[in-house]
Amino acid sequence: MAINQRSQIVLSFLCYFLLIGPSHSFTDTLLQGQQLKDQDHLISADGSFKLGFFSPGTSRSRYLGIWYNVVDENKIFIAKKKEVWVANRDNPISDASGILTIDKSGKLTVLHGDNSTIPLSSVEAASNVSAELLNSGNFVLKEMNLDGSTKQILWQSFDYPTDTLLPGMKLGFDNKKMHIWSLTSWINDNNPAQGSFSLTLGMAFNTSQLVIWWKGSIYWTSGMWQSGRFELASQLSNECHPDFSFISNDGLNYFTYSLSQSENHSLSRYMIDSSGSLLEIGGMAPFGACSYKSDPGCVAQKMPDCRSQNVWFEAKKGFMSAEGQKFMESSNLSSFDCQAKCLNNCSCAAYAYSSANQTVCEIWSQGITFTEKYDETRVIYVLRGKKAKRWIWAAITFPVLMATLVACSVYYFIQRRNRMAAENDAEQEILLCVLETEATDSSPTGKLNDVKRDRKKSHELNFFSFESIVSATNNFAAANKLGEGGFGPVFKGKLNDSQQQQVAVKRLSRNSGQGLAEFKNELLLIAKLQHTNLVRLIGCCIQREEKILIYEFMPNKSLDSFLFDPEKKHLLDWKKRLHIIEGIAQGLLYLHKYSRLRIIHRDLKASNILLDAEMNPKISDFGMARIFGKNESEAKTIRIIGTHGYMAPEYALKGVVSIKIDVFSFGVLLLEIVSSKKSYKDYSSEYPLNLIGLAWELWSEARGLEFMDPTLEESFSPNEVLRSIHIGLLCVQDQATDRPTMSDIVSMLTNETLDLPAPKQPAFFLDRSADEREVHRNSSENSLNSASITVVEAR
Repeated sequence: MAINQRSQIVLSFLCYFLLIGPSHSFTDTLLQGQQLKDQDHLISADGSFKLGFFSPGTSRSRYLGIWYNVVDENKIFIAKKKEVWVANRDNPISDASGILTIDKSGKLTVLHGDNSTIPLSSVEAASNVSAELLNSGNFVLKEMNLDGSTKQILWQSFDYPTDTLLPGMKLGFDNKKMHIWSLTSWINDNNPAQGSFSLTLGMAFNTSQLVIWWKGSIYWTSGMWQSGRFELASQLSNECHPDFSFISNDGLNYFTYSLSQSENHSLSRYMIDSSGSLLEIGGMAPFGACSYKSDPGCVAQKMPDCRSQNVWFEAKKGFMSAEGQKFMESSNLSSFDCQAKCLNNCSCAAYAYSSANQTVCEIWSQGITFTEKYDETRVIYVLRGKKAKRWIWAAITFPVLMATLVACSVYYFIQRRNRMAAENDAEQEILLCVLETEATDSSPTGKLNDVKRDRKKSHELNFFSFESIVSATNNFAAANKLGEGGFGPVFKGKLNDSQQQQVAVKRLSRNSGQGLAEFKNELLLIAKLQHTNLVRLIGCCIQREEKILIYEFMPNKSLDSFLFDPEKKHLLDWKKRLHIIEGIAQGLLYLHKYSRLRIIHRDLKASNILLDAEMNPKISDFGMARIFGKNESEAKTIRIIGTHGYMAPEYALKGVVSIKIDVFSFGVLLLEIVSSKKSYKDYSSEYPLNLIGLAWELWSEARGLEFMDPTLEESFSPNEVLRSIHIGLLCVQDQATDRPTMSDIVSMLTNETLDLPAPKQPAFFLDRSADEREVHRNSSENSLNSASITVVEAR
């Protein structure tokens, strides 16, 4: 090592200790049996990196991580956020009890509290194991030979990136090991849990480009890698930036970057922040800055029709005149997500974001006033629009004003004359919509009169007055509110009829971004569908500006409220789960084959399966369904609709629509029902596996019963469980042509003597979110009885 380099390192250490103060420290290595306690640290040999427990920002939670240990000549940390890796980002420790150790079996483990453990590695090595923090920032667990040389690397932090890419790290995937390398943003500066932005390789649709995803939608792409450059981010390859390279061979596909020999002791990193922007060590990266400016590769975000492109949010200190609507259910809600909720809710006029103890987003509707107060600590983001220029009003002449007055007078009298007929006209409009897809030789007006004379006989669809709905829901009382989706709020009601029937009332928000198209689509479909495993539409109300759908009430809400709740899932024994699986299959078979229209649901998931009082499943939420002709088997669309984790690969990546995309979603749902695990989480500490990957691995190793929810041990049938997993894996095969039809699936479920073909390797998706990754056109709250409407669109 050169003298000047040694001097720089010594100076860096001195500056660090002057700033931070003394701490207990190992060297750069943790030996088997040693304990690295909360106040202890490992420091890389050259002093660049430090490993230990830390609390980010204002948080009191403790995390094991790696951060920069180098300061510049002005005695300030070079990086604004110095942490580069977090071991337990989704499992914070509440106190200073954390201990990092290598146990007797050679596994790297974090101990805390009352004998709680957070495993970091799963490969066992009997003895002579140590962990070292390298100068690169990589933390490696290795088995040693007797002579002190490295026998093998058992685990390394570079294989499990968080939000930071260091020189030598990879972005891509290994097909053989089903392992991926990706970056996922923090929620905010106080919470390193997985946020809503991910940087990955292009995966199936283009493996030679980088992609930033936001909740399942493409947010930015680098363009194809050609001749050592990215098509849309060529700055990465010039002499001012580190050298990027793309490796593709023997199942490996990944990007990496390195520094020149003269730069080995320089700090370098790329980081994805909570707003989806990529940062370099000193500031903005030369690409991927979509939230600040429109870089090449940014996918335009579609604004609701109610929003102008000239709106912006102004950060001000003060208070609102009333409480707003709070969103606290999502543990990975970032400030960017909160802003998106407000933008996509046409009635939203302001929002506030808090991350003190848990992430809380609060939005206020129009009509609630903001009062500025400079000594207030809370920051509220108030929506602003482009103001009209005063000279426009000065240019309005007297004749124009007179013409406007005349026009307004005429309009007033016309409206007054038509007011009494408005309700009847609206009803005729919606009835005509219902009849649009019916082949008929008679005129629409004649058919309309037939329907009005005998509504129940023709469509079993009732029309309610707005006043009757107000009475049924006690004027849409907050106590009767069941949830809210992109369509609008959903209320529990009781009809004022002889049966006092309980109903779910789904009210279209006046400023909803989902609006008439989805209202019409759901009404067209459900009014024509009659099956015991489909939710029943009782009627609708279209009066003045109100558009309302009335459904049968499901007292047990949705399947996910049982399946993923640790306190409720035991209520679903194996017999009930099998009954639910078979019911969903029968409902899909009816949609695909036996209904008057051939329907592809496109958003089948646990939250869209409602349960009645006897726990019978009902498929719901047809606002995004697709109607196919009887002789039509496949189509393409540029509007991708669904939920990431449930979407078939050919649909998510190429827009190919067929009945097989519902089959794929059914397979994912079936695996969720068997395991009580969500499809979009990681289920391996050694390398990330989503639910499909976990099922495939256990099945391939003849350990299928380990996939089952342990609460089923007293009620399950081994043959039925294994057969269900087998069917699920057949449904999620990569190629659509390999997947069975719903007719085949129903036969497989009901005929145990039917031989099943061996499943092929399933589609493999990157899914690293802590909560469900969806994109909603308006709100991500639940719609009818906790069902949701999800839209993934180009932005």
